[in-house]
Amino acid sequence: MSVPVPLRALWRSDHGASAAEFALVLPTFLLFLLGTIDVGRFIWAVNESEKATQAGARLAVVSNTIPGGDIGCAANDNRTPGLQCYSFALASNVAQGSPVPKSLFPTITCSAPGGTLACTPTSAPFSVVTAGNTAAQNAFGAIVARVNELQPRADADNVVVTYEWSGLGYAGDPNGPDVSPIVTVSVRGLAFRPIFLAGFGTLGLPDQAYSLTLEDGQG
Repeated sequence: MSVPVPLRALWRSDHGASAAEFALVLPTFLLFLLGTIDVGRFIWAVNESEKATQAGARLAVVSNTIPGGDIGCAANDNRTPGLQCYSFALASNVAQGSPVPKSLFPTITCSAPGGTLACTPTSAPFSVVTAGNTAAQNAFGAIVARVNELQPRADADNVVVTYEWSGLGYAGDPNGPDVSPIVTVSVRGLAFRPIFLAGFGTLGLPDQAYSLTLEDGQG
């Protein structure tokens, strides 16, 4: 059976070959293009987190301390709980003017999962209970707001502030906290949504942290 001339001509025609080849290459090209864009977006987001922790830590060391807030800052009683005004000389029998031993200053971690601020540990030598403590809530909220300015993906669920013993400061300091701790602001658990996945999946951004030594602690 012979093939009609028009069909034979159509079969042999190479018109539109470039379009067909382009259609075959286009999906791979788009994935490569979008992947390249996503790499840049990912690096940008990581840099945002890094700068956000730096700015958050800078604010944290020159503003009010979170754990304990201003509890115990009454002029007539430095024995009451609260990192800001806790006297290791009076309450923990550390010699006046001596550095506070590391054993008396546990690492304090403050976070607000679900929007509720809490610090651990909550036991001696001083209380870090933040429930109802407006100063602590405001101090943490200010750090979160500063972090969010530079990393819009971050909110209170993603920010963690820790206070660690540094060896600086001395018991009975009348001008501020007895310990000048190392303050670390961390941004954790952020998600990144790549374009090339068409919005159907996310990747995790690496956690970032930045530390500075407390300078003021009184706002």
